[in-house]
Amino acid sequence: MATVDNIRNGLIDKILSIRNKDFLVALDKLISSSSSESEIVELTNEQKIMLEMSEMDIKEGKLISQEAMNKRNLEWLNAM
Repeated sequence: MATVDNIRNGLIDKILSIRNKDFLVALDKLISSSSSESEIVELTNEQKIMLEMSEMDIKEGKLISQEAMNKRNLEWLNAM
């Protein structure tokens, strides 16, 4: 398994070879936004309620596979 230093150095080498300014700007934004991940996000009461409802659905086995959901969505779209 690669160490953090090996991964970092590999990324630096790859970044140094990039000549596309738009790509570098987008990469900079991505890296800058990831540093804000450690910030605490306050949820609204409605969001907390929705998460609690989701937890209950999981506990009660009220789940659907992604494949089944995709099929259901396609059927719904085609019915319009």
